[in-house]
Amino acid sequence: MRLVCPKCNATNRIPDERLSDAPVCGKCAAALMATQPVDISDAALPKFIANTEAPVLIDFWAEWCGPCRMMAPQFEAAAKQAPEIRFIKVDSDAAPLASQRYGIRSIPSLLLFHGGREIGRQSGTMPASQLLAWARALLAQTR
Repeated sequence: MRLVCPKCNATNRIPDERLSDAPVCGKCAAALMATQPVDISDAALPKFIANTEAPVLIDFWAEWCGPCRMMAPQFEAAAKQAPEIRFIKVDSDAAPLASQRYGIRSIPSLLLFHGGREIGRQSGTMPASQLLAWARALLAQTR
């Protein structure tokens, strides 16, 4: 499986049977299958989405947004329960190009990608269990 490093943006190939062995980037040694959300920059996001074969769930948020702060612990809890999904956080204020590119009109907004294409979008807050049920239902439809 191809995984893009969230730290240095290098593309890594990891055998599927080794994904649960806490793989690290061959270039910078950052965790590739972290069980917590990872911040991604404007510039790194398109490559990360296009070259990561694992599902990618993005939380577009902002520091000043109350509902975003309420959603953050739920997003973190979901990341711990679904190591097969890459959980990414994009600060919409720090990444205006990404917000524009993906048509973010309200925050928090969740976008689910698989195989480099968007397969789902949800705005607003939700508990971790509901978030995972939503993501897994969409992913089941793509298989």
